[in-house]
Amino acid sequence: MLGARDLRQRYAGRTVVDVPSLDLEPGTVTALVGPNGSGKSTLLRLLAFVESPAEGTVLLRGRPVQTAAARRAARRDVTLVEQHPLLFAMTVAENLRYALTARRQRDPDAAGRILQALDRVGVADLANRAARQLSAGELQRVALARALLLRPRALLLDEPASAADRGARSALAEVLTALHKEEVTVCLASHQLEDAYRWSSRVLALADGRLAPVTPENLFRVTLPPGGGPRVVRAGPLEFLVVTETSGPATLAISPDDIIVSTAALQSSARNQFAGGVVAVSDDGHGHVRLVVDVGTPLVVRITPAALAELGISLGTRVHLSVKAMAVRVI
Repeated sequence: MLGARDLRQRYAGRTVVDVPSLDLEPGTVTALVGPNGSGKSTLLRLLAFVESPAEGTVLLRGRPVQTAAARRAARRDVTLVEQHPLLFAMTVAENLRYALTARRQRDPDAAGRILQALDRVGVADLANRAARQLSAGELQRVALARALLLRPRALLLDEPASAADRGARSALAEVLTALHKEEVTVCLASHQLEDAYRWSSRVLALADGRLAPVTPENLFRVTLPPGGGPRVVRAGPLEFLVVTETSGPATLAISPDDIIVSTAALQSSARNQFAGGVVAVSDDGHGHVRLVVDVGTPLVVRITPAALAELGISLGTRVHLSVKAMAVRVI
């Protein structure tokens, strides 16, 4: 449905998005994760035809969209809900009706469609509320309702739960399930890994505008000192021994499968060792257990259910993590 080839965007001469290839299929929910400044919002704006790329092409139904007229036409099928959406100084219902007018969607049952869209996200009672009186969470839900009203074939969501309470999260989960059944393509950006895994069938990591060739957990933006070979690099409160010929700005990536967990310090060749407490335990949906261990910053570890039982790990358990220097990838 939606894709990109050799897509690049630059601001003030700096490359903020560099994606050689991306395909988003109908009925799928893809999550983009990464730290602030990693390029998630810019990539969504490019895919939504809100911005024009410096280089490369965005594809809709397999065809390149390159002219201004083609981008305007494509926006009828692709809708972006930004993290801080804009509503006009009118009622909620009037804002949604204006969206229909702007898209030239004339419908004798527009009032019914508007209430149905608001009801899908649990805010039908806000229809006559002044939009400028909404809370941040209510504003996000109304913006999502406005997007659903337009019946897009691709829906892009930028941090859709950043201001959400439990009810809003539940409503969003129901909407994503329904969109999957309706064969709508969904791509959402989130800095919360738990949300990304909960809501999507595919998780992609962005680091410095590039899709990382590793799982999205345990990414650290660092500055590598000059030189080559083994070097100690500080990443927040942690220090890692890495082996690389690279220097300057970079991203460290550690696969959760490459971290050894134990309940006592190990005598091993792994030079990177950290102690901390388990703050989350969950099923990763693929037959393994996902642990989040606070070692001054969260580190994600993946182990088998048998290992979890054997080590007797639960919330609050103190554990030791070991990572070999060669397992710390520089990207």
